[in-house]
Amino acid sequence: MMIRYTDSIADVGPGNLRGFFVGWPNPPSPETHLRLLENSDHIVLAIDDETGNVVGFITAISDGVLCAYIPLLEVLPDHKGQGIGRELTRRMLSVMSGLYMVDTICDPEVAPFYEKFGMERGIGMLIRRHELQSGAEEDTRS
Repeated sequence: MMIRYTDSIADVGPGNLRGFFVGWPNPPSPETHLRLLENSDHIVLAIDDETGNVVGFITAISDGVLCAYIPLLEVLPDHKGQGIGRELTRRMLSVMSGLYMVDTICDPEVAPFYEKFGMERGIGMLIRRHELQSGAEEDTRS
């Protein structure tokens, strides 16, 4: 299998975004996934050249001056362990190399992955509204 990396969603539709968000209590639909990619400041996709399907992605939001945040990095379960997540992260950090700070929040068991890129552990604060996790428009209208 050949993996192509791109920062464009030009040929990506909801049908190319199936299988992500495994284990989420209220996962976003492929349609919502496409919207979040469209609205991110930076994205990198890993695409299976044979099928055209996305097998991994990373997103970032940034002020473009000093700060960026990486909210999502995912690789499909069947494609883990092939270096795709590492390459997605490497490419994203390269895009943001001129910024003062690049942050992410992750589960403790994932921290060693990010430490390999020179990231340091810190303390973060967060709010999680699982009822809004799907990102469906009806969830955001209240």
